Parts: sequence; C-alpha cells; structure tokens
Amino acid sequence: MTTITTRSLGTLTTFPDRSDCAPLFYTATKRTFDFVFATTALIVLSPVLLVIAVLIKLDDGGPVFFTQTRVGYRQRHFTMFKFRTMRTDAEQLVDQLLAAQAAAGNAGNEVLFKLQDDPRITRVGCFLRRTSLDELPQLFNVLTGRMSLIGPRPPLPREVAKFTPRELGKFNAKPGLTGLWQVMGRSTLSWEESINLDLRYCAERSFGMDTMIFFRTFKVLATQEGAY
Repeated sequence: MTTITTRSLGTLTTFPDRSDCAPLFYTATKRTFDFVFATTALIVLSPVLLVIAVLIKLDDGGPVFFTQTRVGYRQRHFTMFKFRTMRTDAEQLVDQLLAAQAAAGNAGNEVLFKLQDDPRITRVGCFLRRTSLDELPQLFNVLTGRMSLIGPRPPLPREVAKFTPRELGKFNAKPGLTGLWQVMGRSTLSWEESINLDLRYCAERSFGMDTMIFFRTFKVLATQEGAY
C-alpha cells in the first residue's frame, strides 16, 4: 500500500492512498445527491442567474458565459461553464502578465497562474468572484455528471502538462464545484498546499468529509474567506 504525505496549513500528515477504490454505494449515493441538488438549485436560483447574466451583458457587452477546457476524472477533458468575470481578451494577455510578474521578481509557481489584483477582471466580475457567484453555471456540469458538488479542483490542460506522477492522483476522483482546499484557505493557499489537499480528499473521501465540506462552503461564502 502506498502513502501520500500532505501538508495542510502547516500540519504534516501521512495517510493511505485509497483514491481509486471508493465504494460503489458511496459513489452512487453521491451521484444521486449531485443530480437532485443541481436540478433543484438551478430551478430555485434561475432568477439570480438571469440577473447576473444581464449585469455582465450591460457591463461591457461581451459574452455572458465563459467556457474553458478542463481536465477531470481519469484525465478526461470536458468543457466547464462559468459566468465571465474577465475581459474578452483575457487569455491573450496571460503571457504578457506572466512576463511582467517574472520581471517584478514574483514568478509564482510553475503550475497555477493566479494574480491577486488581476487587471483582466471586470467590475461585475470582481463582485462575482468574491461571492463565488461566477461558479454557479458549473451546476450544469454537475447535472451532466462531468463534475460533482464536492471534489478536487479541475485544472487546465497546460497545468496538467507540468504535473508530477504523484499530482496526477487527483484525477482519481470526479472534480468538484467546491472541495477541501476551497474551504481551507481558497486563493491564499500555495500550489503545494492546494494540490496536497486535493490528494488528501481523494484518499480520505467519505460521507463525513463531504458533509463537512458542504456546510463549511456556506461559511466560507458568507465570510468571503480567501477570495479574490
């Protein structure tokens, strides 16, 4: 039996890797809950979704939704939906921002690109990100089964290209709309801490852990902990 060592908020923990052998009852029950919750949430929140769509359109006239290829369960690619929070030319500016970041002596990590004061974010987008309302369209991904309500963060293909064999272990679970690292610090965590928490979730996932993450997500959203 292999083990995974993870550091979460300063604590070093070693635990068995059971990431690819979740019980059938657990996975079936989780999928049922995902489907019922996503369906209900989309119906109940439909007026909120409409208001957000109008605000984005009025802000700069660009597309309401942002679609992006992400890597999910067993490294399968899928299209993830979000409300657009950045300028329409945001992807074209990545290389320019990376160069500016490196010139300033803040190269960050080699995998995850994320800026605290990203100049590409729109006025409406800033609010949506802090409240995590930009994530709501991912309920459609949950509905179709490409994502779960709770699971590891679904990375970009360019990020996965730099993963170590150990880090590829996060694809043994379906990606989630929220997850362990999102309720343990969100954007304030380093890449190492984030990937370790994803791996920890894959190894220790259970009804108890999912319930903890589910309810703690609402606390994080209410306080906007670690959001930018």
